[in-house]
Parts: sequence; structure tokens; C-alpha cells
Amino acid sequence: MSTPEIPPELKEDVETLWNFHRIDDPLRPVDVAIGLGSHDPSVAVYAAELYHKQLFPLIAFTGANAPTTVDRFPRGEAVHYREIAMSKGVPDSAILVEPKATNTAENFEFTRDLLRQRGVSVARALILSRPYQQRRAYTTAKKLWPEVDFLCSAIQQPLADYVESIGDPKRVIDMLVGDTQRLTVYAEAGYAIPQKIPADVETAYDRLITAGYDSRLIPTK
Repeated sequence: MSTPEIPPELKEDVETLWNFHRIDDPLRPVDVAIGLGSHDPSVAVYAAELYHKQLFPLIAFTGANAPTTVDRFPRGEAVHYREIAMSKGVPDSAILVEPKATNTAENFEFTRDLLRQRGVSVARALILSRPYQQRRAYTTAKKLWPEVDFLCSAIQQPLADYVESIGDPKRVIDMLVGDTQRLTVYAEAGYAIPQKIPADVETAYDRLITAGYDSRLIPTK
């Protein structure tokens, strides 16, 4: 059985979006890590890895379900992430679960409120997400929680390895295209801080839409 791969004629454009969305800040100690729920279990695995490096004392996993995650994580993204992290040696006492968020804005709003309720003071936080969700997550977090110094990171995998781990190139490309659109749409709607989209990213984005990778686009009219 062949390994799923990105079509060769699309690789350059997909890499362009992939590299743009990754932030990968240098890691340093923070007050809390915030693991954003999704279909990707590597978020929880990576959170556990960094916890054991003593980069933070607490992990907050956030996320309910979406159509793309309900089959994989039927009891909710954050609940399953907690279990994955615990299986990697993170103690239950170092994990908070926010199980109600259904979008990125709610991830940060509900996690912010949960941490305040628990009396956790946050000056610096590390956002852990899918590799290509970093930029959108950051722009949303800074809009909703501007006083916090946010860092972003994700599992350190090349694009080809990541696609193989997910097993669905189309899903990855569709999500990259969708997140690119959301950077602009959400900023214009006041849900995120603005980001300048480089010309090569705009061109790659347009070509991928033309090639049919548009299932994650949101209506704008």
C-alpha cells in the first residue's frame, strides 16, 4: 500500500503555506502551555515531551468536538488529549481540561476564564497546536488576551512526514488553505489581530483553491 503524498505539482505551493503558518518560537519557560484541540494527537504528545523538559508546570487542553474530530475523539478533543498526555507520564495534577470550546476564539476565551477561576496567573504562555495552525492561533490569542506574552510551537516534523502521520494529504492542504483565508477574514471581522500576507503566499493560496482545495473555505458573501 503506497504512502499518501502531496501531488508533486502542488508541493511548492503547499510548502509555501506550511512555512508561512509555522512560527516555532525559541522555547523558554512559561507559566502554562495551552494545547488546542484538533484531529491531531501530536499536540498532546508534544505537550508531554515539553512538560518533561520542565518548560511549564501546567498544561491546559481545550476543545470539544468538530465534524473532523468526533470520530477520532468521541469524548471530546481536550479529554482525549489529557489521556494521551497522561499515557506519556504527565501527572493528572498538571493538566486542566476545558471541554466546551468549538472554535479557536473559544479555546482562548474559555481557557483564560478557567485559569482565572483556578487562580493561575499568566504572564507568558506557550500555544501548542497543529503545525500549520500556529499563526492563526497567535493572532486570535493576542486579540482576546493581549496582556499575555504568547509563544507558539508544534511538533517538529517536515511537511512530508506530517502528511504521512495524518494519512490524508487533502485534509492537510484544505486546512492550510482554510487557515490562510481565516487570517484575513477573522482580522477584518475583529476576531484576530491583522497579519500581512506575503505575495508568494497569496499566489500559492490562489493556485491551491483553483486546484480544488477549498473545502475549508468559509463563505464571505
